[in-house]
Amino acid sequence: MKKIELDVDFIGEQSKLSKEEEKAISEFFQLKKSSNQRRKSSKNAEKKSSK
Repeated sequence: MKKIELDVDFIGEQSKLSKEEEKAISEFFQLKKSSNQRRKSSKNAEKKSSK
């Protein structure tokens, strides 16, 4: 039988996030997602124009 050992580190407290922290993280990921989508759409446009 195999035994898998995980080496896990925790950063910060293990308590729940406050509403302000949840909102800040949510906004961060929304901005990151929208910037990634813009980057993908501009790359697709470059590929189409080079063909």
